[in-house]
Amino acid sequence: MQEQHAFPFLREILLFLVLSGILIPTLQRLRINQVVGFLAVGTLVGPFGLGLLASDIPWLAFLTFPRGEGISMLAEIGVLFLMFMIGLELSAARLWAMRRWVFGAGTAQVVASAVLIGAALLLSRQLDTQAAVIIGLLLSLSSTAVVMQLLAQQQATGTPLGQATFAILMLQDLAVVPILLLIGALGHGGGAGDGDGVAMLALMTLAKAAAAIALIYLVGGRVVHKLFRSFAEHRQPDVFMALILLSTFGIAGLSAAAGLSMALGAMIAGLLLAETEFKHEVELMVEPFKGLLMGLFFMSVGMSIDTRQVLDAPLLLAACVAGLVLVKAAVVAVLLRAGGLPWGRAVEGGLLLGQGGEFAFVAVGYAVTSQVLDPVLGGRVMLVVGLTLFITPMLARLGRAIGDRSDSSRHALAASQDEHQLASARGRIVIAGFGRVGQQLAKLLGEQNIPFVAFECDAKLVSSLHAQGKPVYFGNASRPELLRRVHAGEAPAIVLTMDHPGSALQAVRGIRREFPHVPLFVRSRDEKHARALRLAGASVVVPETLEASLQLSAFVLEAMGLDERLVDGIVDHERDLFAAKLLEPERPA
Repeated sequence: MQEQHAFPFLREILLFLVLSGILIPTLQRLRINQVVGFLAVGTLVGPFGLGLLASDIPWLAFLTFPRGEGISMLAEIGVLFLMFMIGLELSAARLWAMRRWVFGAGTAQVVASAVLIGAALLLSRQLDTQAAVIIGLLLSLSSTAVVMQLLAQQQATGTPLGQATFAILMLQDLAVVPILLLIGALGHGGGAGDGDGVAMLALMTLAKAAAAIALIYLVGGRVVHKLFRSFAEHRQPDVFMALILLSTFGIAGLSAAAGLSMALGAMIAGLLLAETEFKHEVELMVEPFKGLLMGLFFMSVGMSIDTRQVLDAPLLLAACVAGLVLVKAAVVAVLLRAGGLPWGRAVEGGLLLGQGGEFAFVAVGYAVTSQVLDPVLGGRVMLVVGLTLFITPMLARLGRAIGDRSDSSRHALAASQDEHQLASARGRIVIAGFGRVGQQLAKLLGEQNIPFVAFECDAKLVSSLHAQGKPVYFGNASRPELLRRVHAGEAPAIVLTMDHPGSALQAVRGIRREFPHVPLFVRSRDEKHARALRLAGASVVVPETLEASLQLSAFVLEAMGLDERLVDGIVDHERDLFAAKLLEPERPA
């Protein structure tokens, strides 16, 4: 009994890990959306599912969660990492590259959806203005986790529809900040008394919160950047992970101390790291835990869905779900069509974004705690959002069928007037290693207006170059998962300029295994190293010793009076001979 007190909720933790170990690979094998799967399992084994029978069937208590408290603490950690990952995606460069869609279509979608939903709630005469405004804003947001996973399954993230959808989701994620601030302001206002007084108090609370966020962002940005730059030199994964956790929980704690939500602080931590050269490395460190923590969060959400409410008012809930999907789908479809997408794809995007978002579960709990929303009303909102998440895969398949039928030619979609703008973050040459050779290559590419992105393991060098606005990030490019972050599979070329022969060979093998069709240009130390790189899959290998000798020979031959074109032909012939020699089997010594 003493051990149970020392390690509370051990049974719940073990049960969750067992369910995750079975559920995650099963969902992947069946190609079922993981968010929907965790929601369903949470509903099934939660206190309103099989947990209701635990008191009558004792052994069922070991396979269910009769009380939600057992997992709520871990679910809070899942919420923090959810908000942290959202902030990590919202880099200023990414927002600016798709500014027309993000700030144009995204803002219009949130405002129009919130106004229509809020107006419908007011006309029903069931809610006051404050509740209608909050619920309208919350239901205007869609699920980034569900939509992006569905787009990835359809291999549609790089299409004009996928990029436009992602841009709208980015704005929705940005809208989280003012919505949380508004809920906090209304909570401090108490929702009672003179309307002008409440409005003035809300504005004062918002101003104080905005000042606190600005202070945390400015001071925290300098501290976090210096911490990562100082400790990244050691290149120890455990130190790097400790810094990520310190940044997330530390800034979340500062946010709570300032009277804001911890979820908002975690999002600010992600935003701070998104502006540094360590962004991609942070994503890789968090990735193994992301699915587990997200699953924990969504399973806890499923446990909060009271299935008895569905049985009590099935027609009302069905009408609310259908109304929400129709309103949001119509708004998004009109905006996507105005942005240049064909009607079929616009309708597909509308159905894809028609559901409620996972942030609603976070914000509803915050609103109920702040006494902005009634607990019963908050439960109904969460139930409607949960049900829309369940039907999203079906809506996505319906939208895909409509889009495919109306869009008879893929080339018409590729010629969309916005595709080039939406795909501006893709198609960059990837440079691995940013020493003298990498910097010279980047200089020549920049002069020809050819976009590139580079990775380098020297933290000091990366920090210096990143501060100059150059697209250089900290990370080891021999890790294919890091290259996937910058869409290396769509790159015109990958160039390896690493000094260390072993690292270059390891990188070539990994890249060629993951990206078999991308041209791969590699710098080698000598002929033996060049042969190994060529056999490992490098498209072109350039040995340092060969190029130095060829250039020196060319200068000597020209000084002896040979024609420049003849010298160029001699040098090119020697290069061809060397390239052919690399493919020959190595003779034993």
